[in-house]
Amino acid sequence: MHEYMSTSRVWGLSCPGYPEEVSRARRWTRDILHGSPLADDAELIVSELSANAILHTASGRGHGRFHLTVCVSTQVVAVSVTDDGGVDAAPKVGHDQDQDAEHGRGLGMVSAIAHRVVVHDSDHGHTVTAELYADPQQGGHPCRTT
Repeated sequence: MHEYMSTSRVWGLSCPGYPEEVSRARRWTRDILHGSPLADDAELIVSELSANAILHTASGRGHGRFHLTVCVSTQVVAVSVTDDGGVDAAPKVGHDQDQDAEHGRGLGMVSAIAHRVVVHDSDHGHTVTAELYADPQQGGHPCRTT
């Protein structure tokens, strides 16, 4: 294999922080993963993470943006959403959210669907990466997108 070739493919999309951009991010992800058995789960994860970025961070204010990355290999599909920050607390991943609450269940749902969820903080915002493994028994080799 040529030294510049990779078995992973990476796509990126920057979106203005408007609610209608969530459906655009979902369609874009669906188009990339057309035919993949992981497409539906990835699309749902992108929807939740994009909506969270718009609702809970500076991405949804003024000239805010969110950035979506989709990395596909034979072992894993990794989707990452990076927000513009502007909040003191980083997103928290867990399964213990109140099931009757109207808000706050998105990351719990993402962590229930994905095989692995990682939150990375930087001076410019937060990146939430959710990985879906083609074969959950063997795990996957994460696509590093940040």
